Amino acid sequence: MASSEIDALAQALARLPGLGPRSARRAVLHLMKKRETALVPLLRALEVVAERLSTCSICGNVDTRDPCTICADPRRDPKLLCVVEEVSDLWALDRSRLFPGAFHVLGGRLSALEGVRPEDLSIDRLVARIAAGGIDEVVLAMNATLEGQTTAHYLAERLEGFPIRLTQLAHGLPVGGELDYLDEGTLAQALRARRPVA
Repeated sequence: MASSEIDALAQALARLPGLGPRSARRAVLHLMKKRETALVPLLRALEVVAERLSTCSICGNVDTRDPCTICADPRRDPKLLCVVEEVSDLWALDRSRLFPGAFHVLGGRLSALEGVRPEDLSIDRLVARIAAGGIDEVVLAMNATLEGQTTAHYLAERLEGFPIRLTQLAHGLPVGGELDYLDEGTLAQALRARRPVA
């Protein structure tokens, strides 16, 4: 049996995505065994982030500074703007180092079932950024879900009057995927998006 404080720590960790009660207990045991090399540095890092955490006033990213590290990077191409649903999507795309432009986080996706309307997302801020000028291409990087595609369609309608190139991420076969293991929706999208062999 652990003390109520240690049990509370395990319960707090168990609320994190990807960690269940057993994984959280293992993490707590590891932190206690490696107090100086794991627990103390983790506590310091959490304190610093808790003190400085902010939402970027330009793109909606979460960082310890405003504007965020991505928006403040002079190597980024401000003429390219990638619109994503959530901060986790921004981080995934940025981690790939394949997109050289700026980002805009909507803060979710349209969903009639969940009651998420256009005014609940940062769509007006997106339109204002584009209306200010200086953006040549907007990439809609919505998830390949019904809600994601609904959001992309809505954004395309809202942005159609602007002199920009509007694109979206391709959907279809994953690299290394075998046809036999793919769902019908993925196969259908791959067939619709087929292109000539070079």
